[in-house]
Amino acid sequence: MSRTGTGPDDLEPSARAALEAIVEQVAGDRTAPSSVRRPGDAWRVHIADSLSGLEVESLRRASSIADVGAGAGFPGLPLAVALPTARIDLIEATARKCQFIERAIRAAGLSNAEVVCRRAEEWAAADPPAGGRAAYEAVTARAVGRLATLAELASPLLVDDGVLVAWKGRRDGEEEAEMDRATERVAMEVEEVRWVGPYAGSRNRHIYVMRKTGPTPSQLPRRPGMAKKRPYGA
Repeated sequence: MSRTGTGPDDLEPSARAALEAIVEQVAGDRTAPSSVRRPGDAWRVHIADSLSGLEVESLRRASSIADVGAGAGFPGLPLAVALPTARIDLIEATARKCQFIERAIRAAGLSNAEVVCRRAEEWAAADPPAGGRAAYEAVTARAVGRLATLAELASPLLVDDGVLVAWKGRRDGEEEAEMDRATERVAMEVEEVRWVGPYAGSRNRHIYVMRKTGPTPSQLPRRPGMAKKRPYGA
């Protein structure tokens, strides 16, 4: 499944069972925030695609991870299964999605995953335990927004030298140039772009690894929604 032995078939039986419980929630819960309903599709579109991020060494080694815009819980839930010693916070602003993720966490028996039902900007505005400012070694984001937007959301959540791992489809030169222009203002730069194969129905699935280059800029986080409406570098 994965070139580095990090696919569903490479996990221990207990981990495989936890993933099966997550797939059952997606396929069997009519309120699941996903258009994927067939279990076989869910394994490919959600589970295998999420676990492809484990090809990034900095993510595999992280002890604290924030999944921004977690949606139905991907990639955060599969990562919590595969990385049982890491703390995974799934940040999602929509209440019904938060409720679904909480049900999936219980069904899979995950003790290292927790839902943060807040906007990422709000969560990043305060220090722990009231917030998540500089609380994570890694941030993940899958199908959330443009690179510059994701980098801005991740920067205040990350410790210095932390990494953002972003799942994207086909490479977009204009989007990458926008991110280059935003680098200084968000203290994040692209370190690597990795092709990870045809997951989620895409023949051009890429993962962007971005590194935090210094202290969080004083203007971050901006007001909720600004990173998407007016991304730096646009």
